[in-house]
Amino acid sequence: MLTDDEYDYLFKLVLIGDSGVGKSNILSRFTTNEFNLESKSTIGVEFATKNVSIDGHTVKCQIWDTSGQERYRAITGAYYRGAVGALLVYDITRPTSFQNVSHWLKELRDHADEKIVIMLVGNKLDLSETSRAVPTEEGGALAETQDFLFMETSALDATNVDNAFATIFDEIYKIIPKKTTATEEQSTKNIGDRVILRPPSIRGEGGEDAESRLRSRREEQKKAGGGCC
Repeated sequence: MLTDDEYDYLFKLVLIGDSGVGKSNILSRFTTNEFNLESKSTIGVEFATKNVSIDGHTVKCQIWDTSGQERYRAITGAYYRGAVGALLVYDITRPTSFQNVSHWLKELRDHADEKIVIMLVGNKLDLSETSRAVPTEEGGALAETQDFLFMETSALDATNVDNAFATIFDEIYKIIPKKTTATEEQSTKNIGDRVILRPPSIRGEGGEDAESRLRSRREEQKKAGGGCC
């Protein structure tokens, strides 16, 4: 079994969205299966890691979480650098957090790789019966128009949290360049070891190359009793 420091792939994923939508609790629920009812807004940036298995490979998932407050926007560049996936989170009980998805999407497009895999996440599903303000269909329609993945979750009761991460990581795995197997690597190495590179021959008149001309000169000098260069 591989240790936490041994893995086949490293996936960096960022959590973005308004402050208070539950990003930090989604992170803690996935990585440590914990939920903090008294959690406060994240100050700056924090990240956690978790190893998962995909297609027989160990993937180290590095998940970054930052506050949605405007005063922390200076960290944007470093936050998005190297990310291959993003969970864009809104609160299904707060319409403004859903409206601000367009703002976060613009920031993501401005700073992240254009091939980044995005999942739109409507959080706080446990409150849907009494406080829902954003219909599931509305979130799904937006995700479809933008070609995003989509899921609704509850960090409180863990509904769909693991499923959301598993889905986006599977999607990322589908599009990344795959490593060759150990057998393929050894085969390539063996073939490479047998390759001998030679400079191209310099051809003279009649198609005679430089090496042939040198041999002819040596033979002529031997017959004449002279030395060779």
